[in-house]
Amino acid sequence: MAQKTIAGIAVEVSSEGYLENPAQWTKEIALEIAGEIGIDLTDKHFEVLEFLRKEHAAGTQLTIRKVGKSGIVDIKGLYTLFPGGPLKYSAKIAGIPKPVSCV
Repeated sequence: MAQKTIAGIAVEVSSEGYLENPAQWTKEIALEIAGEIGIDLTDKHFEVLEFLRKEHAAGTQLTIRKVGKSGIVDIKGLYTLFPGGPLKYSAKIAGIPKPVSCV
Protein backbone atom coordinates (compact mmCIF):
# COMPACT_ATOMS: atom_id res chain seq x y z
CA MET A 1 0.00 0.00 0.00
CA ALA A 2 1.10 3.48 -0.77
CA GLN A 3 -0.19 6.85 0.25
CA LYS A 4 -1.16 9.38 -2.39
CA THR A 5 -2.71 12.83 -2.21
CA ILE A 6 -5.72 13.11 -4.48
CA ALA A 7 -7.83 16.28 -4.53
CA GLY A 8 -5.94 17.44 -1.45
CA ILE A 9 -6.81 14.30 0.55
CA ALA A 10 -4.20 11.74 1.64
CA VAL A 11 -5.52 8.29 0.72
CA GLU A 12 -4.15 4.74 0.73
CA VAL A 13 -3.92 3.27 -2.77
CA SER A 14 -2.95 -0.11 -4.20
CA SER A 15 0.04 -0.56 -6.48
CA GLU A 16 -2.33 0.08 -9.40
CA GLY A 17 -3.77 3.26 -7.90
CA TYR A 18 -7.12 1.92 -6.65
CA LEU A 19 -8.34 3.31 -3.31
CA GLU A 20 -7.82 0.82 -0.51
CA ASN A 21 -10.64 2.32 1.57
CA PRO A 22 -13.79 3.15 -0.43
CA ALA A 23 -15.01 5.30 2.50
CA GLN A 24 -12.32 7.86 1.63
CA TRP A 25 -13.92 8.49 -1.80
CA THR A 26 -15.37 11.87 -2.65
CA LYS A 27 -16.67 13.35 -5.88
CA GLU A 28 -13.59 15.58 -5.94
CA ILE A 29 -11.35 12.50 -5.81
CA ALA A 30 -13.39 10.97 -8.63
CA LEU A 31 -12.96 14.10 -10.74
CA GLU A 32 -9.19 14.11 -10.23
CA ILE A 33 -8.74 10.38 -10.96
CA ALA A 34 -10.92 10.72 -14.07
CA GLY A 35 -8.86 13.70 -15.20
CA GLU A 36 -5.66 11.65 -14.86
CA ILE A 37 -7.23 8.99 -17.11
CA GLY A 38 -8.51 11.61 -19.56
CA ILE A 39 -12.23 11.31 -18.83
CA ASP A 40 -14.49 14.33 -18.24
CA LEU A 41 -17.21 13.19 -15.84
CA THR A 42 -20.87 13.91 -16.54
CA ASP A 43 -24.03 13.18 -14.56
CA LYS A 44 -24.30 9.83 -16.42
CA HIS A 45 -20.78 8.90 -15.29
CA PHE A 46 -21.75 9.65 -11.70
CA GLU A 47 -24.87 7.48 -12.03
CA VAL A 48 -22.64 4.56 -13.04
CA LEU A 49 -20.14 5.32 -10.27
CA GLU A 50 -22.87 5.42 -7.61
CA PHE A 51 -24.27 2.11 -8.92
CA LEU A 52 -20.81 0.51 -8.71
CA ARG A 53 -20.27 1.81 -5.18
CA LYS A 54 -23.68 0.56 -4.05
CA GLU A 55 -23.14 -2.88 -5.57
CA HIS A 56 -19.63 -3.14 -4.12
CA ALA A 57 -20.94 -2.21 -0.65
CA ALA A 58 -23.55 -4.96 -1.01
CA GLY A 59 -20.79 -7.49 -1.77
CA THR A 60 -21.84 -8.04 -5.38
CA GLN A 61 -19.15 -9.20 -7.81
CA LEU A 62 -19.07 -6.61 -10.58
CA THR A 63 -18.98 -7.43 -14.27
CA ILE A 64 -19.53 -5.40 -17.42
CA ARG A 65 -22.67 -7.44 -18.05
CA LYS A 66 -24.05 -6.56 -14.60
CA VAL A 67 -23.51 -2.86 -15.23
CA GLY A 68 -25.08 -3.24 -18.68
CA LYS A 69 -28.19 -4.74 -17.09
CA SER A 70 -28.40 -1.99 -14.45
CA GLY A 71 -30.77 0.13 -16.51
CA ILE A 72 -28.39 3.08 -16.23
CA VAL A 73 -26.35 2.38 -19.33
CA ASP A 74 -26.01 -0.50 -21.77
CA ILE A 75 -22.68 -2.21 -22.44
CA LYS A 76 -21.97 -0.08 -25.51
CA GLY A 77 -22.72 3.04 -23.48
CA LEU A 78 -20.36 1.89 -20.73
CA TYR A 79 -17.56 1.54 -23.29
CA THR A 80 -18.39 5.04 -24.55
CA LEU A 81 -18.29 6.56 -21.05
CA PHE A 82 -15.12 4.74 -19.99
CA PRO A 83 -13.12 3.96 -23.16
CA GLY A 84 -10.13 1.64 -23.04
CA GLY A 85 -11.23 -0.28 -19.95
CA PRO A 86 -14.83 0.38 -18.95
CA LEU A 87 -15.03 -1.63 -15.73
CA LYS A 88 -11.38 -1.12 -14.81
CA TYR A 89 -11.57 2.68 -15.13
CA SER A 90 -15.07 3.07 -13.72
CA ALA A 91 -14.11 1.05 -10.62
CA LYS A 92 -10.95 3.09 -10.14
CA ILE A 93 -12.87 6.37 -10.43
CA ALA A 94 -15.61 5.02 -8.13
CA GLY A 95 -13.02 4.38 -5.43
CA ILE A 96 -13.60 0.64 -5.20
CA PRO A 97 -11.12 -2.23 -5.65
CA LYS A 98 -10.27 -3.47 -9.13
CA PRO A 99 -12.88 -6.09 -10.05
CA VAL A 100 -11.61 -9.67 -10.29
CA SER A 101 -12.84 -9.86 -13.90
CA CYS A 102 -10.43 -7.07 -14.98
CA VAL A 103 -6.98 -7.90 -16.28
